[in-house]
Amino acid sequence: MDKQKPVTLDAALASKFAQVALGHLTREYPNKLDHVLASDADAQSPRALHPIFYGSFDWHSCVHGYWLIARLFDRFPGLAEAGRIRAVIDEHFTEANVAAEAAYLQRPASRGFERPYGWAWLLALAGQLHAMQSDDGARWARTLQPLADAFVDRFTEFLPKSTYPLRAGTHFNMAFALTLSLGYARTVGNASFEGLLVETARRWFENDAGCQAWEPAGDEFLSPSLMEAVLMRHVLPDARFAGWLDAFLPRLADREPATLFVPATVTDRSDGKLAHLDGLNLSRAWCQRTIARALPPGDARVAVLEASAAEHLASGIEHVAGDYMGEHWLATFALLALEA
Repeated sequence: MDKQKPVTLDAALASKFAQVALGHLTREYPNKLDHVLASDADAQSPRALHPIFYGSFDWHSCVHGYWLIARLFDRFPGLAEAGRIRAVIDEHFTEANVAAEAAYLQRPASRGFERPYGWAWLLALAGQLHAMQSDDGARWARTLQPLADAFVDRFTEFLPKSTYPLRAGTHFNMAFALTLSLGYARTVGNASFEGLLVETARRWFENDAGCQAWEPAGDEFLSPSLMEAVLMRHVLPDARFAGWLDAFLPRLADREPATLFVPATVTDRSDGKLAHLDGLNLSRAWCQRTIARALPPGDARVAVLEASAAEHLASGIEHVAGDYMGEHWLATFALLALEA
């Protein structure tokens, strides 16, 4: 891609992303399981354990790979890959397969399975299906709903007793999980779940100020500081968010903290942890654009954030495909950045 030309999401790029996702959603190996064995009987293959989400290297990446193709299917009805997308979702999203995925969650050893990242992505997938204005989307949403309900129940049980947020820029980041979950709650109209998420976000983050942004760590794909700001942008009214952001990142217009405006360097894309940094560049672009949209016209921070987002996007978009350590998940974060 021409790095001098702004990257936009068009049908050609959507087709590329769909091809990448379809190439790994049903690829069972290599596979990194989040699986606690309680006996010899628990030593099973990924597909035996997870009849829907057995591909894409790990469970959560498979979940958001389905989110990706469902979103592209919805946004680009004429996509050349639409038939393949419909076929792979129809094959895997069956009542029996959903029941098996839900049954896995009931194992005593599965209590912490995929918390919170996988929980949130499953809800994002369910929300995407619910929002689709098509018979396909409605059918898939109905089928997946029992699994979405199971994860709402898990969040509802877990959040009130979670005294402290997890701020790491990896799968444990709670601001990211709450952001995706809040989108689901609002899409399906679950007011009680929305209220819990908003209350939790405010309890954890509303009093934060003077963020130092000591990031990135060596394997982060999320910015703890920017992700928190994105969550609060969705939680607080516009006027209140502006004041919160002033206190949280008071020197943003001066490109401070400087580390937030320098794309991360990736030294080895065959190393799955180091490859996370390509995702950081893409997720920062998503966050920076999202924050910029929440600011009033003429705010000096808008141009700063937009310029940085473009730079981060250009640094990450070239590496969506290539090595499987990034290929099985990066297109999702590229799509978030492009749609922002």
